[in-house]
Amino acid sequence: MKTLIIAEKPDMGRNIAAAIEPKSVNKRTHIEGERYIITWAIGHLLGLAEPDLYDDKYKKWNFNDLPIIPDHFKLIPNARTKDQLKVIGDLAKSCDRLVNACDAGREGQHIFSLIQRHLKLSQPVKRLWISDLTPETIRKGFENLRDGVDFENLTRAARARSEADWLIGMNGSRAFTTKHNVLLSVGRVQTPVLALIYDRNREIEMFDSLKYFELEGHFEQGDLVYKGMWQGDRFTDPKKAEALASRVKGKPGVIDSYEVKETKEYPYKLYDLTLLQRDANAKFSFSAKKTLDVAQTLYEKHKVISYPRTNSNFVTEQNIPEMHKSLDMLKGSAYDEFVQNANRSLVHKNNKNLCNPVKVEDHHAILPTRKRAQGLSADEQKLYDLIVRRFLAQFYPAAEYKLHTVMTKVEGELFKTTVKELLSLGWKVIYADQKKDKAKSKSSRDEDSEEEEETNTPFTVNRDLPVQCKDAIVKEKDTQPPKHFTEGTLLKAMESAGKQIENDELREAMKDAGLGTPATRAATIERLKNVGYIGMQGKQIRITPKGRTAIELIRGAGVDLLTSPEMTGAWERRLNEIAGGIAEGDTFMNNVIKFTRVIVDKVRVQARASRQAFEPGEAAPAGKGSARKGAAGKGGGAARQAPPEGARPAAGETAGGGAPARARAARTGAGEAAASLPACPRTGCGGQLLEGKRGFGCSRHREGCSFVIWKNSLGKTITPVMLQALVTKGRTNKLKFTGEEGAYSGRIVMPDADTGALQLEREA
Repeated sequence: MKTLIIAEKPDMGRNIAAAIEPKSVNKRTHIEGERYIITWAIGHLLGLAEPDLYDDKYKKWNFNDLPIIPDHFKLIPNARTKDQLKVIGDLAKSCDRLVNACDAGREGQHIFSLIQRHLKLSQPVKRLWISDLTPETIRKGFENLRDGVDFENLTRAARARSEADWLIGMNGSRAFTTKHNVLLSVGRVQTPVLALIYDRNREIEMFDSLKYFELEGHFEQGDLVYKGMWQGDRFTDPKKAEALASRVKGKPGVIDSYEVKETKEYPYKLYDLTLLQRDANAKFSFSAKKTLDVAQTLYEKHKVISYPRTNSNFVTEQNIPEMHKSLDMLKGSAYDEFVQNANRSLVHKNNKNLCNPVKVEDHHAILPTRKRAQGLSADEQKLYDLIVRRFLAQFYPAAEYKLHTVMTKVEGELFKTTVKELLSLGWKVIYADQKKDKAKSKSSRDEDSEEEEETNTPFTVNRDLPVQCKDAIVKEKDTQPPKHFTEGTLLKAMESAGKQIENDELREAMKDAGLGTPATRAATIERLKNVGYIGMQGKQIRITPKGRTAIELIRGAGVDLLTSPEMTGAWERRLNEIAGGIAEGDTFMNNVIKFTRVIVDKVRVQARASRQAFEPGEAAPAGKGSARKGAAGKGGGAARQAPPEGARPAAGETAGGGAPARARAARTGAGEAAASLPACPRTGCGGQLLEGKRGFGCSRHREGCSFVIWKNSLGKTITPVMLQALVTKGRTNKLKFTGEEGAYSGRIVMPDADTGALQLEREA
């Protein structure tokens, strides 16, 4: 009997057939040769069944039917590809062995295991585990097939991940949706990612921009002219800065210290998928999904790069000879000059910046294959060019610099100069034609970064000769808020989410997995767009009112863990342990079920939010969100109300009392405005509440106090009198409200004085 090979996609099946059964016959749904029958899934042929397939009552979303926890998860064929599933079942009847040739990773393992489980296939299984689809690699992979039983733990981990995601997503989404009568999507990965965007947006809104002044000295020593920045605390008073400039201008000085050290910059690491997506977003404005789709085409259709869905920047010893062969392939191409000047001795197994088998799990870094690229589209060529240049850089030496640090003293004042003198371009010659892009990124440095001058000409000062301060210029600057996420910077945040976790063990688990996996992060971002939680303004990601309210409701319900990277870290740690055979899937699933019940119980007692909380207001600029209104009750609803979405405040216009607030206080005389407001109630803060354009915040916001009460909260405008009552008594006087059920009385209460979170308490 023959062996049935099951690939993940038709292209992969055809590639395998061409490599190991060149005389095989294509029969549309499969390819048959002398020894093998090659067929394929078309992605996921099966999925977990929807709740209504367990019980008809689940067809209607009803909170009282939650939680939905199946005793056994049912599989259901994808309606569009069920014929192919039947083909696999029929072919398997005439074969005595199976080869799992799906993608070498957790998802590929899951796709095969679902087919095997649903069709009840009992034949012994071998596993093809390869990283590119060139004929040489495929043939070598079949010479070294691994036993299927070696991957049983990986199968268990994949199954646990899938079923756990179903429990959290299905129950969380139905709970919040039926409670608040608005479709709200909840997920283990998407919700923490949305929380990252929410928190960044709030940082920007709360940012208090301040003017400050720097002093730049211009110096001469013989024929040498150079600049230096005054070393001291930032000036906030321009008169003091100008006074110092007048004092040093035209005065002699000395070289207080001069240090020179040689430094090297080694080539950037090879691409993993997330890094490739980040660079493609920065350079070409590609979305994460577009980069993944184009990379997949380069891999499957053109076969010019290795497997792209990798999380590794390194290669193994076995990849080193292939890298040299790929370099030879590039001879005579557009990269010929770089190939001719390449130093092959730099790519070897002892180069730990490149070859580190410990850091290669399922797949090595993305590499060009030995196949010459032809017929690429413009976008495919752009992405291929990124990959090839990063590859070529590994064959070049480090860029070498001399770093000069000069401290110049004039009138007892110190000025620091840092000059980076280029000695050898090294690998950067690969990117010499892209200098304009680099200059552009340099100009967008954070204002706090130390000014560093790069030069190609020799630089030196004589520490024994005097210096003349020819000029001193005062520069006015503004502190800058954090930037809105782009898809590229969000991917970086998703990848490094573990750094935001204090628990060392969880951080270790997150180090490799982050929020989502390289293969799923693009889909997570697209999901947030599709459900209306985020939108794009150019390259910037902006949260919508619906996205804001979703996070506030989840946190207000007391299930903050759903919005935290910590949960994903805990899950990924346990899933990795299951895959490694050191944890039990049943224990993991029991804990997930407990958490699912907690979510439903918390949401059950939450009051319904006003529909207005999810919608843009009339005064909001088009496309930028709005002022928001919402309602929450004793159960801890959407208490924190945000200001108009999108429009970043002008310098100082924050709830925390920025420049406009201070100006108003000055106009009313000697801090009268501040005196009319209470002190910040946050434990141990000691700050003063100040009135901003859109809310009341703490004067110690820049020191880390996060207390804020938005003026537009719970359908009411919070006045200074109401604020006084909230801070001193924890509640306002009785107020009139109008809801879906008509008019009613209630009070706004502040149960948490550390944050300013508000709730609506109805009168009985």
